[in-house]
Amino acid sequence: MDKKTQICWANSSYSDSDVVILGIPDESGSHAIFAGASKAPNHIREVSIKNDIYVEKGFTCLAQPALGIGRARVHDFGNIKKRQIPNTFEKILGSKKLPISIGGDHSNTTPILKALSKKYGKLSLVYFDAHPDFVSHTRNYYGSVITDSLDYIDVRHSIQVGIRSPEQEELQNIKKHKLGVITPFDIIESGIKSITKTIVDTIQDNVYISFDMDCLDPSYAPGVSVPVPIGMESQDATFAIKKIVQKGIVGFDMMEVCPAHDLNDLTSHLASRMIGEVISSCKV
Repeated sequence: MDKKTQICWANSSYSDSDVVILGIPDESGSHAIFAGASKAPNHIREVSIKNDIYVEKGFTCLAQPALGIGRARVHDFGNIKKRQIPNTFEKILGSKKLPISIGGDHSNTTPILKALSKKYGKLSLVYFDAHPDFVSHTRNYYGSVITDSLDYIDVRHSIQVGIRSPEQEELQNIKKHKLGVITPFDIIESGIKSITKTIVDTIQDNVYISFDMDCLDPSYAPGVSVPVPIGMESQDATFAIKKIVQKGIVGFDMMEVCPAHDLNDLTSHLASRMIGEVISSCKV
């Protein structure tokens, strides 16, 4: 991959890395209002370089996450096709590296979870999204991710965060499977520290975080495939993610950024910065 299109925190060769960034520019499972999520992996990289690297008095400076990038050594693997997920993840996991994936539509998460479950067994999933993605009358698309992934997740120790736009069928499935759900109103009522404790108390080992950018309110992230008002604040979501990552995770993904419908690259830059915060919180 061209060095100029690597995410700005990439600082290591594959063999020496702790964290591997990979793009999955696929939106074949999307029925979204706005098309273009397949452009997100490269665009987020480009925005990270444009906004977080600068030259001052001949020195190249990197704008660090809140506590610096930490000890993690990061390699940008480049982009892969959706069908390459099983073999690529087998390689990454065999090398004992943490995969961070950039989509693409949210249906890309299902084959990732499947690949991870082969190594770890059923996963504790923390699923940040405006939508439950628990449709079951239609399968193998971005609205059926949880249904399609039930064989790979430990539902009792998984939780959804930011939900505010469920369909009736999804509410029935949530109740049937006893999946925990946190809404933005729960966060306002209890506060993000208390909500984060609830999340950490729910999950167990082998934690995977999947983050759909429409979890956030459109005032923070307008450039998403299906924007939904009354969402989470970016600092609350990032705080929760960092605490989960500090506990230990087996993978992370960032999905559904839609650059063509963004405002001044606000969403892509936020996505890049949130990935930086994940990296800075990794246990290595």
